[in-house]
Amino acid sequence: MFDRYRILETLKNWIDEYRLEHSVNVSKCAAQLAGHYGADVEKAELTGLIHDCAKNLPLDKALELGEKYGYEPDMITRMNPILIHAPLGAYLARELFDIDDPEILDAIAWHTTGRKNMTLLEKIICLADFIEEGRSYNGVEDIRKLAFVDINRALLAGFDLSIKNIVDKGKLLHPMTIEARNSLLLEIKDEEDVKLA
Repeated sequence: MFDRYRILETLKNWIDEYRLEHSVNVSKCAAQLAGHYGADVEKAELTGLIHDCAKNLPLDKALELGEKYGYEPDMITRMNPILIHAPLGAYLARELFDIDDPEILDAIAWHTTGRKNMTLLEKIICLADFIEEGRSYNGVEDIRKLAFVDINRALLAGFDLSIKNIVDKGKLLHPMTIEARNSLLLEIKDEEDVKLA
């Protein structure tokens, strides 16, 4: 069992109150999703709690830490610095919380963009981030309902809304998000083919 109190106390030094509340909500939601889909509940709860540990870093500090850890953001991430916190968070989680579980670190690193062939924990953290109880945007209730019916379709709906929002703002789409969406579509198609066979 992880030391929740120690983690929360550490997080208070790295993220603001709003982000801390969001992280607690993601943790709760991730634990529920993990229980529903047969994943490791404690691992999902821990990952959800620390997934945004690098979120409130000023850009110069984030880039400085990235250099320290050997993390070099790609061009699209540099042009959309809000994306830096996820991969950087995986490095920071290792340092702050002594986490060396690659499954947890990958779920943190990919929770914003997603990626091709996501693991169940990666899907859970990404989806919990989309639907935690504090989120309120058009379409979130539909995704929440779908979340406990079909994780792939729920995550696809989340990516679709996110992509539409990014396109509407005229921002760059990260190719990992496109790959994640396409991979989910292929998984859904494979599931449908199995049902028809």
